[in-house]
Amino acid sequence: MEKKGVAVVTGASGFVGSHLVDLLISEHYTVRCITRKSSNLQWLKGKKVEIYDCGLNNKELLEKVLYGAEYVYHVAGVIKSKKPEGYFSGNVDNTKVLLEAALKYRKSIKKIVVVSSQTAVGPSEKDKPVDENSVCKPITTYGRSKLAEEELAKSYMNRLPITICRAPAVYGERDPETFIIFNTFAKGLFATIGFGEKKVSLIHADDLVRGFHKAAIVPESKGQTYFISSEEFYTWQQVGSLVSKILNKKAFHLAIPHFVIFTAAVFAQFFAQFSSKPATLNIEKGKDITRKYWTCNTSKAIKELGYHQELSIEDGLRKTLTWYKENNWIK
Repeated sequence: MEKKGVAVVTGASGFVGSHLVDLLISEHYTVRCITRKSSNLQWLKGKKVEIYDCGLNNKELLEKVLYGAEYVYHVAGVIKSKKPEGYFSGNVDNTKVLLEAALKYRKSIKKIVVVSSQTAVGPSEKDKPVDENSVCKPITTYGRSKLAEEELAKSYMNRLPITICRAPAVYGERDPETFIIFNTFAKGLFATIGFGEKKVSLIHADDLVRGFHKAAIVPESKGQTYFISSEEFYTWQQVGSLVSKILNKKAFHLAIPHFVIFTAAVFAQFFAQFSSKPATLNIEKGKDITRKYWTCNTSKAIKELGYHQELSIEDGLRKTLTWYKENNWIK
């Protein structure tokens, strides 16, 4: 099969990035992966890719990687940091270096997809999912850094063919974050946050990266922003019921009060000061996960990109849980 062209992926060794690499390989692209020297390459081993461990802060090295590239997918980013400047360095400064390097090939690059997040906009309201016209009101430093990244990308849109794609909550094989929920369930406990209804947009990584690819190959997406998300909204109780069905196992449901979440966040953040790694749960993450609604409207992507959610929540969870079991993540 003839190669379609060269696609560059930043953050290729991560959860979402590696799923995107798999899709691009299946679509017969030559795939160049930008990683760091410290990156764990377990999800790239044995795959027909070119690996460049130059990171994202050296313009000259990036220019070499981008030579001859037609598509650039900027997936890499910082989701956890001990200090606020870490988010802005990883999500804004590195993006600027990449876009500056891309300017050298502005005539040959067909599309740069910058991956953002719903956190750049903020949570939604009941029965009113956010969309591309919503006023951005991020509630965390991470969200503010992603919004700043979007604004930076927009400042280059008159010189580069850029499309911004916002992701909601993501799950799927290889994800160490949502795995915690499934693994705890498999051990007999299903914990949810708060006592009221909470609804989220929740997408499998395969559907998400299909949306990224469509955003890249549709010429009319240039200069646009899209939510790439599920077309349905889910409660965590729905997710729990499906996990129970798929695993053929019941778990004790524990609703954790919000004050317990924030208390745990305070302690975790405090003790993280003495660790080399940032806390998974901190005060800002507490703000994030205690919101009632994180839903977004994906109708613009459906209309303009021809995007659709292909995996139902049940099929996506079954695919994910089967992988966890086959790889001994869940016993």
